[in-house]
Amino acid sequence: MITSGLANIFRIAELRKRLLFTLGILAVYRLGIFVTTPGVDRIAMRRVVQSSGGLLGLFNLFSGGALEQLSIFALGIMPYISASIILQLLTVVVPALEKMQKEGEVGRRRITQYTRYGTIVLSVLQGFGIASYLESLRDPSGATVVVEPGWGFRILTVISLAAGTAFIMWMGEQITERGIGNGISLIIFAGIVARVPDAAYQTWAAYRTNGSNFDEFKAIVLAAVMLAVVAVIIFFERGQRRIPIQYAKRVVGRRLYGGQSTHLPLKVNTAGVIPPIFASSILLFPATLASWFPFLSRVSDEIRPGTWVYNVLYVLLIIFFAYFYTAVTFNPVDVADNLKKYGGYVPGIRPGKKTADYIDHVLTRITFGGAIYIAAVCVLPTLLINQFGVPFYFGGTALLIVVGVALDTVQQIEGHLITRHYEGFTGPRGPRIRGRRMAGQAVGA
Repeated sequence: MITSGLANIFRIAELRKRLLFTLGILAVYRLGIFVTTPGVDRIAMRRVVQSSGGLLGLFNLFSGGALEQLSIFALGIMPYISASIILQLLTVVVPALEKMQKEGEVGRRRITQYTRYGTIVLSVLQGFGIASYLESLRDPSGATVVVEPGWGFRILTVISLAAGTAFIMWMGEQITERGIGNGISLIIFAGIVARVPDAAYQTWAAYRTNGSNFDEFKAIVLAAVMLAVVAVIIFFERGQRRIPIQYAKRVVGRRLYGGQSTHLPLKVNTAGVIPPIFASSILLFPATLASWFPFLSRVSDEIRPGTWVYNVLYVLLIIFFAYFYTAVTFNPVDVADNLKKYGGYVPGIRPGKKTADYIDHVLTRITFGGAIYIAAVCVLPTLLINQFGVPFYFGGTALLIVVGVALDTVQQIEGHLITRHYEGFTGPRGPRIRGRRMAGQAVGA
């Protein structure tokens, strides 16, 4: 069934073009990873990242290995994500932005434009912080990372990194508009997947090293943990609470409409992979500030990845962003109004405000379960794997992003196939692959 589904992809001209366009953009992104910022010793920088791990390893993960290459893409997509967080938070507290968001497509475009401006501003600030930080770096052998420090290097680095981030942002938007899947998520996905072979090699090297604590038993446990985490992610990502919806009968002219029963699917994890990405982005800020203000270096050291403070803050931020992003993307009041407009109602619940309160109550309860699931997947496997000295790329955060984005992309491809009367990946009678957008599509319908 899967083979026939893959064959059907190339029979649809539009879908084929979208896939090839997406793959082409991702290929350009991967090539840009190896374009080093002028004035930097790439070999020395790679030694620094590999020897330090922790925060630099986390930043290197989300940049797809661009940090250890000190590429023009070293900032990755994190400034764009940070700008999105700031704009969404301001939308809640600034009435003008809230009104703009409710203006439909025109308002969303203006907010997107503000997000782009914010991305450039943050890229310039973070680029200057990285340039200043690089001038003080030395690899384990004592070699300096920056060949010729000074204001010339700082200005050139800021321009290079800001331009690289703007180009990544443009590529992500092009994938979303003209390709398959969410462009920003796919860029992060591509960066993580591209690092898997190197991480597997490092794991094998640790296993073959004499005196290493990584033996056959730990290798089996590692494989079992990874398979279990992937199974849990798939189970929860496909999980949903279905609220029954009944449509009243209506007479229009000489015809009788309505009377059918359906359901409103609410995803257990409506926010998807956004909470861990947002949380990681927030926790990277202290390190950036510490490069400007040395007195904050102690705070940065306290919340570096692997410490209990970092893990506690990470869990709390994941739970917060799970609720926050769900509230931004799913409005129970709008859903209740749409149901009332088309004659739909929840059995036993009065239409209007009561229905909105009921949907909000159900969504709040299942979002708590989804937030706990995301936090557990992101933290617990990483804590266990770190005990084995396994590379960070096999952690729960990386697995959640890879599996979650893959499910979303496959669901979009299957949607194109079914729309054009082709069989999906599971055949005509198989279960449909559900991504995180299924609930929103059902509501919009």
